[in-house]
Amino acid sequence: MKKLLLVTVFGLFSLATHAQKINWMSFNEALEAQKKSPKKIMVDAYTIWCGPCRLLDQNTFQNKDVANYVNEYFYAVKFNAEGNEKVTYKDMIFENPNYRPGKSGRNSQHELAEALRIGAYPTIIFMDENGDVIAPLPGYKTPQQLEIYLKLFYSDAYLNIDSKEAFQEYVNTLELEFKGE
Repeated sequence: MKKLLLVTVFGLFSLATHAQKINWMSFNEALEAQKKSPKKIMVDAYTIWCGPCRLLDQNTFQNKDVANYVNEYFYAVKFNAEGNEKVTYKDMIFENPNYRPGKSGRNSQHELAEALRIGAYPTIIFMDENGDVIAPLPGYKTPQQLEIYLKLFYSDAYLNIDSKEAFQEYVNTLELEFKGE
């Protein structure tokens, strides 16, 4: 009996140490946090009807390497680009006045999603320590694909990339560490 209890406790501890989650926050929370402790922001702009958005959540954002890296170096924002969250960004208030509660499927686009020119879902938007957009990254990404961009933007290496060749050189010299799960 003691052995079974010990194995069960060890198993639960092992699961807890491998299950890492991203510390998601709202847009407003991330912008406030930046004022106290500047960090870059990674925004997951998704919609409730989007299949690739769900895959990104399940396969990429649940990856412990991704979660650990994002939690350490970024404020992570989960933003429903068709939701009704009221966001204050750059001294302007963004809402979704045409939002229809209870609607399944597509809803109207949020004003902030429109202002950020989000045209595909999912889109991961990277912002600098001042909340200025660095770049949008549309489409589903695996943990290994996302690792390239997380490190590119965190390290500010993107500031030195001015061509496809320079980006390819960056990718070729990058030491990739994220494991698939």
